[in-house]
Amino acid sequence: MARPGFCGSHLARGPRVAEQKQEVRERMWELLERKNATRFPGARGRIPNFRGAEHAAARLAELPEWQAAGVVKSNPDAPQLPVRRRARKDGKKLYMAVPRLTEKKPFVEVRGDPTIKRAPAEGKALSVDELEPVDVIVCGTVAVNRQGVRIGKGGGFSDLEFALLVERGLVNRSTTILTTVHDLQLRDEKLPETGHDFRVDVIVTPTTTVRTRARRRPSGVLWDHLDAEKLAAIPVLQGLRLTRLPPHAR
Repeated sequence: MARPGFCGSHLARGPRVAEQKQEVRERMWELLERKNATRFPGARGRIPNFRGAEHAAARLAELPEWQAAGVVKSNPDAPQLPVRRRARKDGKKLYMAVPRLTEKKPFVEVRGDPTIKRAPAEGKALSVDELEPVDVIVCGTVAVNRQGVRIGKGGGFSDLEFALLVERGLVNRSTTILTTVHDLQLRDEKLPETGHDFRVDVIVTPTTTVRTRARRRPSGVLWDHLDAEKLAAIPVLQGLRLTRLPPHAR
């Protein structure tokens, strides 16, 4: 049974949905490049580092959900660096995930400069069980619509990070999911989504803030959405899966 406020895996999946998502990414990367809306290291193949990210971070910091938050979990990508620095400035406890969740302790409590290079070296590595409940999640986005359907860069790690927090009861209905994007990334169109995708609650651009109305959140790790390669590469998933097996099968 799904947890209250969370959804199961009833949405589409499969190669065609993956192709549709990639089509959206390619279209967005091309648009952002053509409109000169990005800066180093660019857009293609990543969460786009958009011009105006600092303005979006300043708008985000005005939100009541942000001001009330004590614990923030953020993605490590360049366009959300201003948000992470604002979290540090505002005295919030800040968590980042280790890229691709490759460590046995896959999260970092940021204690210094929250860049992707310095945060792991200067921070404290944490297991999922060592985290505190999270008030605000900040995620990176390639495209998002006004219903909160979000498309990332394609690795699926933001979804896995969220699912791990759900599994440990570290997010709930009061946890707010935010993203900062360029205005061009906010789309008035239907976007493909699958059962393991979460929707964002608030979208912040350099010029506007959009509150979505159709919240959906997976109920935890959807094991049938993971292939053997990803399971083998992520130690925390291996450990979590073992706890789900009967003793004689471990």
